[in-house]
Amino acid sequence: MLTVAVINQKGGVGKTTTTVNLGAGLARLGNRVLLLDFDPQANLTSHLEPTGDANEGTTYDLLRDRRPIAELVRETGEENLFVVPAGDDLAGVEIELASEIGRESILRDALARAEADGLAADFVLIDCAPSLGLLAVNALTAADEALVPIQAEFFALSGMAKFVEVQRLVQNRLNDRLRLAGIVICMWKGNARLSHEVREEVENVFGDVLYRGVVRQNVKLAEAPSAARTIFDYAPDSNGAADYAALTIEFLRRHEGVVPADAMERLLRSGPPPAAAPPATEEAEEVEEASGSVESADAAASEEGAAAAPSAPPESEGRPAPDAPEEPEKPLQPDAPPADEGGTRPDAPTAIDPVQADGGGPGPS
Repeated sequence: MLTVAVINQKGGVGKTTTTVNLGAGLARLGNRVLLLDFDPQANLTSHLEPTGDANEGTTYDLLRDRRPIAELVRETGEENLFVVPAGDDLAGVEIELASEIGRESILRDALARAEADGLAADFVLIDCAPSLGLLAVNALTAADEALVPIQAEFFALSGMAKFVEVQRLVQNRLNDRLRLAGIVICMWKGNARLSHEVREEVENVFGDVLYRGVVRQNVKLAEAPSAARTIFDYAPDSNGAADYAALTIEFLRRHEGVVPADAMERLLRSGPPPAAAPPATEEAEEVEEASGSVESADAAASEEGAAAAPSAPPESEGRPAPDAPEEPEKPLQPDAPPADEGGTRPDAPTAIDPVQADGGGPGPS
């Protein structure tokens, strides 16, 4: 069982999106994956909408009351993907545990007990809060490695310096097996020079720790949580699905060395078909019938009026038919901009490959 803390003290960099979709990708390739929501905002829980009652237990109960993980695990809509959800009460757990001895290792001890009791999980992914407080320290103390999503921006570099300092502190004092095993660039803007400059700088400092693939900015990734679906189910033909499929394959190649030949096909298989259009309501049917009756009455009246009116003399009798009134000339309108003018459509594959843009980078270790 490999435990990975998906962490960055900066918010809005793609931690939850990466945890959900990397976990779903690993599950689609036959691995049993357990996700732990360690963020008081509970965005991972909202994204997956796990089955069962919300009162069955959360990560708060795991930390505060030492409840076994097996009692808190809940299923999701994705096969082989399980979650221990979070709730609002997690926000106060750091204060409640302030005087607890050994509070930094509660999660590590819980995972060790669960594995000894037969917890069947190949990977455990921990979605961490955007901070470096007790929740993050618990995750790092329990983890084998850290995966850090970042944006290709200037502040990402300064944030990484602080994280590395904390990671080394935890490694020296609480968890000697912890290592920084991966940095993933999310919300990549391939047409921005800054993105390439930041990626080059990160690669110069961290080398092979930086994943070769990037996750491009894609609106489908932002829409998927509202549908409570992973990107592979919500939009399998989107750039977001392609990028997380590539990330999943690179992740597995780094850890297992071998990836199934049909991995990409299995990851991007089509999701459920779109829902059929709802049937018309009784009120809509009544309106349609009334509209049809009015049209029939208008047609009958037009026929009666046409029969009563004298017929116009033909042009051959020397009385030319009056010309039809000309329509007023419409002002010229500017042509509508093409679909990709002023911004790329979310589903258009226009991102620049960062490996080609920056001259290539070292392959995965």
